[in-house]
Amino acid sequence: MGLLNLFSSRKTFDHGIHPVEHKEQTADKPIRRLSFAPELVLPLSQHRGAPSRPIVKAGQEVVRGEPIAEADGYFSVPIHAPADGVIRAIDLAPTAEGPRIPAIFLKVHRASNQEILYDMPRHLSVLTPDELIDAVRAAGLVGLGGAAFPSHVKMKPPEGRKIETLVVNGCECEPYLTCDHRVMVEESDYLVRGIRYAMRVTGATRAIVGIEDNKPDARAALRAAIARAGTVAEGEIHAELVPTKYPQGSEKMLIMALFGAEVPSGALPLSMGMVVNNVGTLAALGRLLPAGQALTERVVTVTGPGVARPGDYRVALGTPLKFVLDYAGAPAVDAMEARQVILGGPMMGQAIASLDVPITKGVSGVLVFRHEDMAEREGRHTYPCIKCGECVESCPMGLNPSTLGMLAAKREYDLMGSAYHLGDCFECGCCTYVCPSSIPLVQQFRVAKQILRERAAA
Repeated sequence: MGLLNLFSSRKTFDHGIHPVEHKEQTADKPIRRLSFAPELVLPLSQHRGAPSRPIVKAGQEVVRGEPIAEADGYFSVPIHAPADGVIRAIDLAPTAEGPRIPAIFLKVHRASNQEILYDMPRHLSVLTPDELIDAVRAAGLVGLGGAAFPSHVKMKPPEGRKIETLVVNGCECEPYLTCDHRVMVEESDYLVRGIRYAMRVTGATRAIVGIEDNKPDARAALRAAIARAGTVAEGEIHAELVPTKYPQGSEKMLIMALFGAEVPSGALPLSMGMVVNNVGTLAALGRLLPAGQALTERVVTVTGPGVARPGDYRVALGTPLKFVLDYAGAPAVDAMEARQVILGGPMMGQAIASLDVPITKGVSGVLVFRHEDMAEREGRHTYPCIKCGECVESCPMGLNPSTLGMLAAKREYDLMGSAYHLGDCFECGCCTYVCPSSIPLVQQFRVAKQILRERAAA
């Protein structure tokens, strides 16, 4: 059966919502490069899994691309110097999550340019899949869509498992964010090359890129790049449009939209012979691996009503947020009281309390809202659930957020997990968005999950 016969005729999933997109400020602007901050702060934990282990010491000179922290175990990746400079210290630094964690402080040389001086070009055509996996890990690659899961782990199927289909996530369904969109338009050749490498590594014989239909230019650029690549030994690559709807970018929703197939509860796409990767991750793969370079920067959408020069910027990892916002025209007016800054998108992103937090591998966006933008929402009161069913109608996982919310209020956390499938919730925020009573459902579910994790650990 051909690949096209496997595509769903519906090209969508049940439920979901249609929030205002707010992408017009940045969607048509080319990616711009941000200059280096005077000092970069590189947390040792920028990915899922074990933190990296520093291999440098204070006072040591490093060049751009040089490893400064090594992987500590299989579920870990190295960290590389994003600029030429000297290690000032290894100390605690603030994070978006709140607690201070160990980080490497790199004082950048004033004459440092954007040239990568530490690289090892490779002839990838002669490498085996296992050697390619080692190269992916050595590059410090993680999922750039926000989850920051180590790429080498995701691309290597467990013994006895076979991957047939590589699903490439180009939906970028969160409002405001356009970094993936611009990467698909401007780096489509790198993306196709990265897809081919990922197919070799995973053994997939076909790849399909899912792109929401509000990005026709991205699909056109990608199809042109696929045509330029010509016939490839790895298999077929297709770019398909899917209707714009949130949260289309969730891997389970994208698989449902493309193939009409549901990933079973508690299972991963791997159980269906699929693996899902973000377009930004694979474009970085295609750009870095042949040159033998490492991940030292990423594209970040900087936008929102509080930004004078919104756009998609190529930012060195470790750049403090204050430097990014000053550059983009959102100077700090001591204004953490007068505005809100969110890392990621408005639906699943995280509000931060300090501008000293750095850009890390998993940061896809920085959104700035003024006090007046937040006033209406902050002025809302929370009311008792009126059982209107709006949250049930919006939940893409088919859960009952209303019942889960009432159980959370009564601290019936075990019941939430065992009888009402709390573990299937991926915290997309649809229920909170549509709730007329302004109940912070997602926040309640996050607390419940954390308590259940702590109980399981105990």
